[in-house]
Amino acid sequence: MAGDRRGWLPCLLAGAVFVVCMAGTTLPTPLYPLYQEEFGFSELTVTVVYAVYAFGVIGVLLLAGNASDTIGRRPTLGWGLAFAAASAVCFLCADALGWLYAGRLLSGLSAGLFTGAATAYVMELAPPDGAARATLVATAANMGGLGCGPLLAGLLAEYAPEPLLLPFAVHLALVAVSALVLQRLPETVAERRPLRAVRPRKPTLPARVRAVFVPAAVASFVGFALFGVFTSVSPAFLARYLHVDNHAVSGLVVALAFFASTAGQVAAGRVGATRSLPLGCAVLFAGLVLLAAALATDHLVYVVLAALVGGTGQGLAFRAALSAVAAASPPDRRAAVISSLFVVAYTGISIPVIGVGLLADPLGLEGAGIVFIACMLVLAATAGTYLLHRARTRARATP
Repeated sequence: MAGDRRGWLPCLLAGAVFVVCMAGTTLPTPLYPLYQEEFGFSELTVTVVYAVYAFGVIGVLLLAGNASDTIGRRPTLGWGLAFAAASAVCFLCADALGWLYAGRLLSGLSAGLFTGAATAYVMELAPPDGAARATLVATAANMGGLGCGPLLAGLLAEYAPEPLLLPFAVHLALVAVSALVLQRLPETVAERRPLRAVRPRKPTLPARVRAVFVPAAVASFVGFALFGVFTSVSPAFLARYLHVDNHAVSGLVVALAFFASTAGQVAAGRVGATRSLPLGCAVLFAGLVLLAAALATDHLVYVVLAALVGGTGQGLAFRAALSAVAAASPPDRRAAVISSLFVVAYTGISIPVIGVGLLADPLGLEGAGIVFIACMLVLAATAGTYLLHRARTRARATP
């Protein structure tokens, strides 16, 4: 038993480093209302500040998506931690809006480097017979870390001094500890090349993958768009319309969506990709309906249910989408196709979020949310209907 624990220790330590990095990307979420009071900016500015993060992630995926395969896992993650530390410093120094943009961009660069590299690293550090458990560790670290960020920031902002400083000081300390841990972990890439060997990747889509990719990409787009809008504007909605001024509560509500996504991804592994993708679309549809009910009735219970149901649907759909796309891709094009899926997913975090911000001024936050939900409902229903039709066609064709 002790030997088994020692065998899993590097994998778990890498997972902990993954948690710390991803927590930093969502740390500002419950603090946006405080920044609005401090700097006096609009809902549109909040959504743009939030979306800058996604642009950073997309930029890394396109320009340096193969970095960890080239220079090694540890150097890549080291750069990711450096960007995370720089992001925390920007928020600690923030006395104007420009610092927030810089902090979010650096956070996106950090997440872009970590998402693929840390997932691969966690799986490579697991014992040889532990692939399934290692996948769970990587999934839990990724989405769980995203959930820990708003929870930590909300608790510190509500119950500790300096709400706009202490969360980032704590995160900076955790990043420093993570850097020390990373130095003690082994490198898993045997043949490393210099940094100049890293080349930009152009998203590619082989013809045979398109029938699978399109509905998977639509479902991923909707799930990430739901997360993007929920995490960027829900604290303001809770404060303005539900009079929930407790930052710990708003942080917890956002965290629930990410924790539910983790549960959805675990469930997708048991249900199977074929059934999980249409099921995920259906659950996402239900989550969007609950979010519409929250906007229409101003009841906190609907917000909580939207977080739980929508997060579960996102987890089901996204893990199934990844599995389906990876299985349909040629081995020599798999990484490029998966990168394309992530580009679509992170576009979902940015463009619809900015759209909500643009509509919030003429329509109000609730009206903008209803327009967003209507658009996402159409996309989720279209993807789910197509997947069900495709499954029935295959079933009839099977003798």
